[in-house]
Amino acid sequence: MLFRSGKKLQDLVNGRNQAYHTPQERPFVAGIGEVLSPWYAVVLALSLCGAHSAYGADTALNLAEGQVPVDSQNWALQVTPYLWAAGLDGRISPFQRGPTIGVEKSFSDVMDDLNFGGFINIWGRYDGFVFSGDIMYVDTTDGHGVGPLPALTIPGVGVIPPGGNIDAKVDTRQFTATMMGGYRVVDTSQFTLDALGGARFWYISNDVTLTGSIGGLRGSVNHDESFGWVDPLVGLRAFLPITEKLSVQAQADIGGFGAGSDLTWSALATVNYVFSDRLSASVGYKVLDVDYKRGGHVYDTRLSGPVLGLTYRF
Repeated sequence: MLFRSGKKLQDLVNGRNQAYHTPQERPFVAGIGEVLSPWYAVVLALSLCGAHSAYGADTALNLAEGQVPVDSQNWALQVTPYLWAAGLDGRISPFQRGPTIGVEKSFSDVMDDLNFGGFINIWGRYDGFVFSGDIMYVDTTDGHGVGPLPALTIPGVGVIPPGGNIDAKVDTRQFTATMMGGYRVVDTSQFTLDALGGARFWYISNDVTLTGSIGGLRGSVNHDESFGWVDPLVGLRAFLPITEKLSVQAQADIGGFGAGSDLTWSALATVNYVFSDRLSASVGYKVLDVDYKRGGHVYDTRLSGPVLGLTYRF
């Protein structure tokens, strides 16, 4: 490799002088550095990073509570693996020195880049106390190529012939966990209402690899960066039985308040159907909005789309 693995992307885009093992390495390295201006290279990398956030599910997907009247038992526990077919719209700048760019991706665009995704919600109640936990992990890879590039003149080196190419690959990993607890302020067989408070934890990691080639020469450089924050939250959750097997549920929260993000809010509504005392399914719609700007990072996005979950009650 002509570029040493682990050198920062900024060294590449600024075309800084580096030590080369052979004289033949310098024209290629300098040529790539001249091609990728600081803004161009970072914009190229950032344009590939939108997919990770399309799975930023964090509203607790608490589903049907079952056929038993809510006031007839002291405790309840249920686990819900679920899917969220979310699209993404917003502005991001996950690298501290990068510009802010607009991102708009449909759910199908996100699925094309998905390596792995896992979503699970746990909800519990003991007497009047309630607990909600929602955990999400997503790993995506996106790639894009640019070229052939025009001829370049490098001072002290000479003319680099046309035909060079740049390939960029972005590996993104996102972990989001929402933990909330509270108290059931209304508890009847016709309607329940929970008051909630807690926090949402975010962690995002981006690993960018740029590979350049010209003629028979080929080299690459890598840069990785991660950031995260914690949002305090307050929220409400309402549950309304319609028939013995059918019910409606809604949940909303708001938070951030400048402690983590400037503002974040989410809303979820589902229709639930009970198959048995242990098993139920839900379908609905969810929206998550967050506005985070801190430390040179920008993550101002809205995720929205249908949800589908399968709940098992213990």
